[in-house]
Amino acid sequence: MMINLTGKLCRLREFHRADVPSIAFHANNKQVWRNLRDVFPHPYGQADARAWVKFNMECKGRPNNLAIEVAGEFAGCVGITPRPDVHRLSAEIGYWLGEAFWGRGIATEALGLMTDHIFATRDFVRLEAGVFEWNPGSFRVLEKNGYRLEGRHAKAVFKDAELADLVIYARLRPGIE
Repeated sequence: MMINLTGKLCRLREFHRADVPSIAFHANNKQVWRNLRDVFPHPYGQADARAWVKFNMECKGRPNNLAIEVAGEFAGCVGITPRPDVHRLSAEIGYWLGEAFWGRGIATEALGLMTDHIFATRDFVRLEAGVFEWNPGSFRVLEKNGYRLEGRHAKAVFKDAELADLVIYARLRPGIE
């Protein structure tokens, strides 16, 4: 069964090989890279995009990452990383959007669609996100989707030659609180 989550502004779906050129184009942007972990390369090329698509296409059935599509075009990604061990009922949620799509409510809708999907189809009790302090737009995306500010890890990240705080947001499965 293919995942197809449709909102007013975007659609979340599984990755396709045809996404490679658009992924490479939108991901090869320093402003996108600056807000993500170092595992996300910069520069970001076709080989990186091919590897990402291959990795995600091999996760048939219960993919952790979905493509964000806007008007038929790949625009970004939203996904989860399940936590191990005693944290197994928690997952980190993250997203990125090509700069051309910023400021239009797309990330907010994509995160909402993914959050609802994960709570409806998986056993996770908690979804959490860590945001670099210089990214207030991402704070708003999370807050609009019911994520609560839990705290700030002082000087916890080093990115783009800058030491910064990591701001932690989380949302619990409805009915758990």
